[in-house]
Amino acid sequence: MVEVEEKEKEKEKEKEKEKRRRKKEEEGEGREEKKEKEKNEGKEEKKKKQEEGEEEKKKKKKKKKKKKMVR
Repeated sequence: MVEVEEKEKEKEKEKEKEKRRRKKEEEGEGREEKKEKEKNEGKEEKKKKQEEGEEEKKKKKKKKKKKKMVR
């Protein structure tokens, strides 16, 4: 009787361990997706900043040309 109870307790512990492991795996996948999403957002922001910088350079060039033509 005692041995049967001990085996049942061990089985329950195993089940709980498995549940925890699965939960951690699911959370881990969520973390990876979140990191990847943040990484992609960072790349998009960099690209936008670069494009804005290029537009500003073009505007400055146009102003320079206008000044030269006025003289």
